[in-house]
Amino acid sequence: MTSAGRGLYLRRMKVDGTPYRTIWLGADGTTVQVIDQTLLPHQFVVRDWRTMEDAERGIRTMIVRGAPLIGAAAAYGMALAMARDDSDAMLTQAYTTLMASRPTAVNLRWALDDLRNLLAPLPHAKRADAAYRRAAEICDEDAEICRRIGENGLGLIRKLKPKGDRINALTHCNAGWLATVDWGTALAPIYQAHNAGIPIHVWVDETRPRNQGASLTAWELAKHGVPHTVIADNAGGHLMQRGQVDFCITGTDRTTRRGDVCNKIGTYLKALAAHDNGIPFYVGLPYPSIDWTIEDGAAIPIEERHASEVSRIAGRTASGEVVTVDVLPEGSPAANPAFDVTPARLVTALITERGVCPASEAGLLSLYPEQSQAA
Repeated sequence: MTSAGRGLYLRRMKVDGTPYRTIWLGADGTTVQVIDQTLLPHQFVVRDWRTMEDAERGIRTMIVRGAPLIGAAAAYGMALAMARDDSDAMLTQAYTTLMASRPTAVNLRWALDDLRNLLAPLPHAKRADAAYRRAAEICDEDAEICRRIGENGLGLIRKLKPKGDRINALTHCNAGWLATVDWGTALAPIYQAHNAGIPIHVWVDETRPRNQGASLTAWELAKHGVPHTVIADNAGGHLMQRGQVDFCITGTDRTTRRGDVCNKIGTYLKALAAHDNGIPFYVGLPYPSIDWTIEDGAAIPIEERHASEVSRIAGRTASGEVVTVDVLPEGSPAANPAFDVTPARLVTALITERGVCPASEAGLLSLYPEQSQAA
C-alpha cells in the first residue's frame, strides 16, 4: 500500500488527550481500524477490519454509524474486497453486499457508486491501490466538508441573541465527529463556537431507542469540554416553551432535492415544537447526504430495526460491570422505525459546506447549480 492510501490524518478530536478519527488505516497499510460505537460511553475499543465482510458487519450492526461515516466505511469495505480479490465478480459482490447493509443513509450509495465507477475501468492489478487511495480521499474530504459546515454554522450562531448569559442549543441523536470522519455536521458549528470562546451550552436529547445522544453526543461533548446537559427525549418542547432553547440543530441521513430531511426517529417532533415556539431549526448537511433523485421525503426508505433495541438497554452497574437488561413486560411486542422525515417547511435553513440556504429545491440549487440539469 502506498502512502497515498493512508490519508492525511489531520485529526481534530481527542479522546483523553489522544487525537482520533473514527476510521483510519492500521500500521500495515491494509487493515482498517474503527472505534466500536456500540460500546460507548462505557468502553473505548478499537476494532480491526481485515475483510469486506468485517466492514459490512460493522455497518449493519452499527459499530460505525452516521451517514458520512457509513459512506467512508463502505469505501474502505470496497478496498478490503479488492485487496483480497480484484476480479469483476468481487467488485460486483462487494458493491451489492455493502449496499444492503443499511437502507436509509444515502452516503452509502454515493460512496459505493463512486468506488465502482472508479475501479471498473481499471486494470485488475491497480484496483486495490486505487480503492485505498480513494477511500482515504473520501475521509479527508469528509473532514474538510464538516469543518466548513462548522464555519458556516458558526456564522449563524454569532447572529443569535440569547435570552440569558449563554446560547442554548438543542440537538437530537449524534451528528458529531463520531457520526462522520471528523468534526461532525450538526456539532461542528457548536465545536467551533466553543473554540471561539462563545458561551454555548447543549441540551442533548437521550435519543431512544439506542441512546445515541446520551451515549455518544454527551460523551464526545464531554471529551471536548463543551457544557451540556442530557435530557429525556420528551423534555425538549418544555424547554422551548420556557425560553431555554435558542436554536435546534440536527444532522441528516438523507435530504431530498426539495429539502425534506430524514434523520433519527424523533427529529420531526423536535422540528414541530421548534416551529410552534418560533425557534430556528437548522440541519447540518454535507453534499453526499443530498439525494437529488428524490423530491418527496415520503419516498425515502425507512429502516425498521430489531425490536430488541427498544426492549433491551445496556448500562453500567455500581461495580463498573456493563450489563444489558430487559425493560419491557415479557411478551410485549415493540416496533422500531429508525428514522422519520421532517418536511422542508419546518426547517429554517440547511447548513452545507458551500454555505447556508433555505430548505427548498431553489435553495439547494443556489449552492449546487451543477445539479440543475438533473431537475
